[in-house]
Formats: sequence, structure tokens, C-alpha cells
Amino acid sequence: MIRPVTMDDAEAIRSIYNYYIERTPISFEEMPVTRREMAERIRSVTASFPWYACEEAGEILAYAYMHPFRERSAYRFTLEDSIYVRHDAFRRGFGRTLLARLLADLAGKDIHSVIAAITIPNEPSVVLHQAFGFKKIGHLREVGYKFDRWIDVGYWEYLTGKDRKLGNAETLP
Repeated sequence: MIRPVTMDDAEAIRSIYNYYIERTPISFEEMPVTRREMAERIRSVTASFPWYACEEAGEILAYAYMHPFRERSAYRFTLEDSIYVRHDAFRRGFGRTLLARLLADLAGKDIHSVIAAITIPNEPSVVLHQAFGFKKIGHLREVGYKFDRWIDVGYWEYLTGKDRKLGNAETLP
């Protein structure tokens, strides 16, 4: 079941995310996030954008949200997605379900593009985004350093197909 995240989900989401911090280069964070920090992130994102969880038998197995790509006003029509699947819940369609929901939420909103910043290598995330029409638009070599090695980041872009003139700076999802 997919549902909006609540503040009560902070611990489960923190647990999923900290796995990636502590054991993989996928997140460039190096210190585990506390429950309080995750609750603040949820509060901050959900004030303007949706954050969803995939839940099965009362357990959160994946989550996803969109947030502004950059802070400068000219970026106001571009979002970045974040999708995390619990390490033991891969290949069950959670990422696909969540990304579909995030993209569907853009209908009728003045959003022109969505960016996926993906640590390379991360084949599951690349395949997921490309299945939805994201196109690779850039590759930054050795921009992160974690676990005693340099890490690359690739950028994929999804254009919403809106070719009209967009609204003013006040227009946000």
C-alpha cells in the first residue's frame, strides 16, 4: 500500500536511510541520521511537497519524495526525486510504484523537469529512472569521497512535456 508519510514514520524511514549511509556510497552523508533529524526533514519536505511510503503488513519497505532541485528562483520549475527501498525489499516493484506516484502528482502543476542524481554505479536506480523516460544528461567524475574511494554521480532528467509559458515565482506544487 502506498500512502503519505506521517511524522510517526520517522524512525522506519531513518532506519532505511541509515543503511545506505553506513553501508553504501549511494548517500553522500557519512554520519547516521537521528530520528529527530529525519522528523525535521519530513516536516520540511511535506510542508510543500508529497512524501510517500510503501507499506506492507505494517512495515515501511520504501519511501520517496520530491524537493526543489536548487534554491535559486530560476530553478523553481525543476524538482529532484529521492527514492529509497529497504535493502531487503528489492525487486518487488516499490520503487516503480513510488516513482509513478510522484510523477502523476505533477499533473496540472507548473513543473517542467525532474532531476535524478544517481551515485554511479547504481544500476537499479538507473534502470528504474530510464524505464520512466528519464534521459542521462551528465556525469560528474569523482565528486564524492566515501569509504576511501572517489565516487561519480550521474544526472538523469525527465521533462514533463509542458511547452507552455509557466507561471510566476509564486506558482509551486
